[in-house]
Amino acid sequence: MRGITRGTWAAGLVAVTLAAGLTACTGGESTQGTKACSKGTYAWSGVRRTERLTALGAPVSFKKKTASYRAHLKPVGDAVHRPTVTGVPAGAGAAGVIKALGAHLKVSEPLAGPSETDDAEADHYFEAATGDLKGAYYSWSWIGLVDADFTYTCGGDAPVRGHVRTWDKSGSGFMSCSDGPADRASGRTAARQTCPDGSKATKDA
Repeated sequence: MRGITRGTWAAGLVAVTLAAGLTACTGGESTQGTKACSKGTYAWSGVRRTERLTALGAPVSFKKKTASYRAHLKPVGDAVHRPTVTGVPAGAGAAGVIKALGAHLKVSEPLAGPSETDDAEADHYFEAATGDLKGAYYSWSWIGLVDADFTYTCGGDAPVRGHVRTWDKSGSGFMSCSDGPADRASGRTAARQTCPDGSKATKDA
């Protein structure tokens, strides 16, 4: 089962003009006493994605066909993922930087903003109702992190360099151990930790 995808991405160094009307500064150095420049441009580089397993269901095996199943997904680790921005330009704010990255990546839905969290300690559940569950299954949840470096230039001000970490997608999966490896890296990791030795799902894709 595939998770929700919020958009596409591109690497490389590309200048993106920041639209007018970005939010006020919410972090970083202040330019108190001067008017902050808020209509600058971003040059993005080092865009990279990592998919991280966040929660895992206990191994389950159905000895006969089962109509439905509800799994409690336990956190993997204790990390609480929060979007972060270092080197916040005074005229843009953390939310503005993330919005500009979203424009660069041409996402269909907004990237996770400064107020959002993905808490590994929160309870997660997965439900399946196919009417034909039999054999060993595994379930998991994941988050797709996005990291990027930027250089912000605006007017005659000195360039500001910083880094963004956010995410553009998250989801969960439920698959049979007798199927081939999952498409997602997090699913393959989940299968290796959950399925019986020698299962098709544990083999390399």
